[in-house]
Amino acid sequence: MAENPLLDKLDGIESRFEETATLITDPDVIADRERYVRLSKEYRELQKLTDAARQYRTALSDLDDAKNILASESDPELRGWAKIEIASIEEQIPALEETIKLLLIPADPADCRNAMLEIRAGTGGDEAALFAGDLLKMYAHYIESRHWTAELLSASEGPSGGFKEVIVRVSGDNVYGTLKYESGVHRVQRVPATETQGRIHTSAATVAVLPEAEPFDVVINEGEIKWDTFRSGGAGGQNVNKVESGVRLRYHWRNPNTGESEEILIECTETRDQPKNKERALSRLRTYIYDRERQKYDDDIASQRRSLVSTGDRSAKIRTYNFPQGRMTDHRINYTSYNLEGFIDGDIQHCIDALIVAENTERLKESEL
Repeated sequence: MAENPLLDKLDGIESRFEETATLITDPDVIADRERYVRLSKEYRELQKLTDAARQYRTALSDLDDAKNILASESDPELRGWAKIEIASIEEQIPALEETIKLLLIPADPADCRNAMLEIRAGTGGDEAALFAGDLLKMYAHYIESRHWTAELLSASEGPSGGFKEVIVRVSGDNVYGTLKYESGVHRVQRVPATETQGRIHTSAATVAVLPEAEPFDVVINEGEIKWDTFRSGGAGGQNVNKVESGVRLRYHWRNPNTGESEEILIECTETRDQPKNKERALSRLRTYIYDRERQKYDDDIASQRRSLVSTGDRSAKIRTYNFPQGRMTDHRINYTSYNLEGFIDGDIQHCIDALIVAENTERLKESEL
C-alpha cells in the first residue's frame, strides 16, 4: 500500500482504544469516579475514530486487491467486476477521509454533556415574554423528538403569559454538542395578540445553552454557601403557603481567569421538596461557575473563527422569525427556511445540521489535515 499521511496520523489510535476498553472494566478505575468518567468519554470518542479507521483501511485494501486483479487478469468477467469495484470504492474513500479528518480534530470536550437551557425575555415587553414562551415550546417539541429528557428548574412567568425567564435541564446523548448552536439573541417580527391596529412589532429573547458541570469539574466550598429558605409562590394549595420549600443560595466566587470576585445568587422553587430544590440549586451553581471558567476557551475559539457558529458572544443576534413572511433566517450562515410554522413547532434539526456543516468546514480549514 502506498504511503498515506492520514494512516500515519491513525497510528496508535486502535491500541489506545483497546487500552481504554480494558481500563474502564478495572475495579480500581471504576472506584475512581472522576477517572472513570474521563476514560469512558475517551473510549466513546476513540470508538468512533477506530470504527472509521477500520472501514478506511478495509476500503484501501479492497481497492488494492481490485486494481491487482485488473492489472493481472485477462478474464473479461473478472476485469469487469474489478472496474466496478474500483469505481465504487473510489467514490466511498473521500467521504471516509473527511469523516476521519473531522474525528481527528479535537472536539469541544463539553459536547457530550447534558445542558442547561436558559431562555429570557429581551426587548419588547409582554410580547417578548410571549415569544420566550414560544421558544420554550419549540425546544420542548424538539427535545421530545430527540428522545431527550427535560426538567424544569426555574420559571418566572410574564404578566400576560409566556416567561420572563425559564431554565430547563436537558439530558440525553450529545445534548450540549447539539443545542449549543441555539445560544444567542432570537428576534421575532409579528403582530402581537395585544396589538389592536395590526402593526408589526419586533421583540427579542435571549437563549443561553450551558454545558452541565459534573461535581468534580469545579471546586466549591459548600461551607461558604449561605442558604435561605422561603415559601414558594403560585398555585399549589396550602403546602405552598405554609412550607418553606423554596431555597436561595448565595456564594462568593473568585473568577480564576480575571481575578475578580462576585456574589452568585440562585433560587429554586420548582418542587415542594426542599432537599431536591437544594440539589438543583447546587447543580445550577456548578454549571454557572463551570461556564464562566470555560469563557477563555470560548473566547479563543471565537477569535479563531470569522463566524460565531457555536460559541462566543451570546448577545449577538443569531436568528429572525418573521411571521408575516412565514420566514426563519439564521444570520450566522444566511440560512433561510419558509416553513416557519414547522420550525416554531420544533422542526429545527435542518438548521442545526447546516450550522454543524458550516462549523466543520471551518474546523477543516483551521487544521493541517
